[in-house]
Amino acid sequence: MYSQPDLTGRTALVTGGASGIGEACARRLAAAGARVVVLDRSADDAAAVAADVGGHSLVVDLSDPDAIDTALDGLDMPIDILVNNAGLQHVAPIGEFPTERWDTIIAVMLTAPFRLARRLVPGMADRGWGRIINISSAHGHRASPFKSAYVSAKHGLEGLSKVIALEGGARGVTSNCIAPAYVRTALVEAQIADQARVHGISEDEVVETIMLAGTAVKRLIEPAEVADLAAFLCSDAAGTVTGSSWTMDAGWTAR
Repeated sequence: MYSQPDLTGRTALVTGGASGIGEACARRLAAAGARVVVLDRSADDAAAVAADVGGHSLVVDLSDPDAIDTALDGLDMPIDILVNNAGLQHVAPIGEFPTERWDTIIAVMLTAPFRLARRLVPGMADRGWGRIINISSAHGHRASPFKSAYVSAKHGLEGLSKVIALEGGARGVTSNCIAPAYVRTALVEAQIADQARVHGISEDEVVETIMLAGTAVKRLIEPAEVADLAAFLCSDAAGTVTGSSWTMDAGWTAR
């Protein structure tokens, strides 16, 4: 029988933790007893969430490799749980996709998770316990037009997660992806506006005819639902769950 995880004594680092899925994960892990480090590029928002959960805030631009290393050098606590959540989106046809946006999206959503894991996984392995939770997407399993950088980053994150799982499993470190479809976040609201512009339709039509067209459950996913799954993957009940991608996509990839 599954019981709610007791993460007392564990420390979690959540990227993009000041809003959306990241904030929900920060709050859920804190409720389970973890000390939470809220990493975000928005200092005020990160500090506000950290204050609410009794944690710490860390201001980092994940597109800057040097900033990541500097931030980790300044941490005075071991990290037991890493939630790679930070992300951004840009919607454009491949021939019009700005190369600088490609570089930023790949840096934040694939290179930063690698750099964070590279620094944190060895310590987890030495202590014999660790959890890597990668917030992927249904787009880590399927492609959609106009999202070349996002789809590429999420596919790469799925592969990175599996490699970490294979390397860390024997030493108590698990690595899994959560792959939701559209979650009710500010990022999705921006995507709705972008898709309306690209397709020349209303925002309501984007939700009905694009976002929910292929789903069996006709609603957006709530951030708290993703956070509950993340908490389960941190629990002792999930100690042998690794190298997996947990789809939470309302049935979209079942077709």
